[in-house]
Amino acid sequence: MDVRSLYPSTSICVVNDCSTDGTLRVLRQAGCSFLSLPCNLGVGGAMQAGYRYAYDNGYDYAIRLDGDGQHPPSEVSALVERMAAGDVDMVVGSRFLSDGGYTSTKARQAGIHGLAALLSWACRQKITDPTSGFQMVNRAVMYYFAHQYPVDYPEPESLALLSRQGYRFAEVAAQFRERAHGQSSIRGWGTMYYMFKVCVALFVDRCRAVDPRFDRKSVEARL
Repeated sequence: MDVRSLYPSTSICVVNDCSTDGTLRVLRQAGCSFLSLPCNLGVGGAMQAGYRYAYDNGYDYAIRLDGDGQHPPSEVSALVERMAAGDVDMVVGSRFLSDGGYTSTKARQAGIHGLAALLSWACRQKITDPTSGFQMVNRAVMYYFAHQYPVDYPEPESLALLSRQGYRFAEVAAQFRERAHGQSSIRGWGTMYYMFKVCVALFVDRCRAVDPRFDRKSVEARL
């Protein structure tokens, strides 16, 4: 409803990852497009389904907002403005580049900052919010994500993969809101376990060679 009120002409597609609550009933009444997955794929599979939908339906750009209410649609304009500069393939909204707004617990902030330092080194550019799902991508990244997308830790891993394949991305300041619905799957000691597994995944990704099928220049030439 927030997106529709601010951007009435924007196409909306909600990915329903085999929910067991009343989501499907609400979506049928909402009058927007939606994908109702036949089995639970998790965040990576759900996001890949969304990007595949956007690519197959011919969109030039796609903007991702998480379903928990943390990403205010009013902040979308910052992503659009940065993308309009034409020198990046993805724009990420960072809660740590703005004053005020919701930034999560101290423990999670510490973990995010540590992961940001690791990713900044791996990608050779400054990254402040590696777990942000508030993103805008162009058609080239859409194609790549529709075919190759991380399963378990999509936000930090996707940045590492994009950097390896030659895609360009940048962060912009964005104010997040406190989670309005649901609970994070990463809580307590799970934060440390998450960090460990992400670091291992990033190390493995770093050791892989560039996939010539999906590097930026090859994809742009194909599109």
